[in-house]
Amino acid sequence: MFSSEYTWLALALLIVLGTILWKGLKPILAALDARGERIRRELEEAQSLREEAQKLLAESKRRQRDAIEEAKQIVEHARHESERMRETAQKELEQSIERRRHMAEEKIRQAELEALNQVRNHAVDAAVAAASRLIAENLDEARIAEVTARSIQDVAAKLN
Repeated sequence: MFSSEYTWLALALLIVLGTILWKGLKPILAALDARGERIRRELEEAQSLREEAQKLLAESKRRQRDAIEEAKQIVEHARHESERMRETAQKELEQSIERRRHMAEEKIRQAELEALNQVRNHAVDAAVAAASRLIAENLDEARIAEVTARSIQDVAAKLN
């Protein structure tokens, strides 16, 4: 039975494999366990990082929605404010135009009154000049004194 060299070869192979398995199985299993543990930790870390990335993505999307909403509100507020400012400016312009129109009308009225007064003054001056000329041409000194006295009495009566 042990005469064949194949038998000895098979027996030696079994002994070597048995020794390797008996002495080397624990370190191999330990290395495999360590590698499995490292892979498990890496998977847990990857899962944790994935969850954190999803939270950050959700937070980023929420912030983006909030920013868009805030931008819409700012634009709407600016639109309302510009409309209000436009209306205020329009009212102020209308009031300014009305004030200027009123001032122009007042200036025109004053100019009309001044022109009327000037016309009256010229008429009075012309009447006085004409009356003086007529009096000088038609009345003698006694008659002038009499008319002057009567005029003074009339003026005094009207003033009282």
